[in-house]
Amino acid sequence: MTPTLQIAFDAADPHALARFRAAALGYEVEDHTAVVDGLLAAGHLGEADVLVDGDRRGFRDVATARGPGPRLFVQRVPEPKSAKNRVHLDLQVGPEEAPAEVERLVALGARVLWTTADRGPVTTTLCDPEGNEFCVT
Repeated sequence: MTPTLQIAFDAADPHALARFRAAALGYEVEDHTAVVDGLLAAGHLGEADVLVDGDRRGFRDVATARGPGPRLFVQRVPEPKSAKNRVHLDLQVGPEEAPAEVERLVALGARVLWTTADRGPVTTTLCDPEGNEFCVT
């Protein structure tokens, strides 16, 4: 059996980070309403464990997103990010598209940390709204 790849992120606000990552990657935030409703009805979840967003209900401490690549799993953790990521995502869009992609991501809430070409292609390192680094090349 070949495993399915899922990328997990720790976050203070999993729903906001899932929305950012979904928008950045062209993914869709998953709707957990049916699962949450079933768990509520069975008594396995309480109302305090649920986040209501319009007509959708989700897990308060978890949000997910799906797209053409690996599934994204974002979970609430109590501690803030304290050091540089040991793993990060690279968004490879090509040298002609990179400046516009960086602008789009900044408009979504990312922040540019630095730009360099010391290892070949021009690479812009950004951080998402929770401070997790990622690169655009």
